[in-house]
Amino acid sequence: MPYIDLKTNVTVSEEKKTALKSALGQAITLLPGKSEQWLMVGIQPDYSLWFQGSDAPAAMIHVEVLGAPNPSAYENMSAKLCEICAAELRIPQNRVYVCYSETANWGWNGSNF
Repeated sequence: MPYIDLKTNVTVSEEKKTALKSALGQAITLLPGKSEQWLMVGIQPDYSLWFQGSDAPAAMIHVEVLGAPNPSAYENMSAKLCEICAAELRIPQNRVYVCYSETANWGWNGSNF
C-alpha cells in the first residue's frame, strides 16, 4: 500500500513519466514487504518549486507506507530515488528531498488493511 508522489519543476514527457513509474516500481521493493503490485505513483511535472532560493531543476518526493520499515531500508530507498531523479530527469542528487510518512491505517476497496 505504498504511495510515491514526485513533484518536480522539470518538464516530463509522457514517455519519461512511464519510465519513472517503472523505476519507482522497482525502487519500492527496497522497502521490505512492498511491491509495485500495490504501489500508487503520482508525478507532478512543471511544479512551482524552489530550493536554496533557485528554480534550477529539483524534486520533492513523498513516500507514504503502511507500517514502519527499518531506517536502513529508508536509507537505501533515498539513495535509489536520488539516482532515479539524476538518471531520468537530470536533477542533481543534492537537489532532491525525500520525505517518508508511515501510517497504521490504510483504506482500500471500501475497508481498511
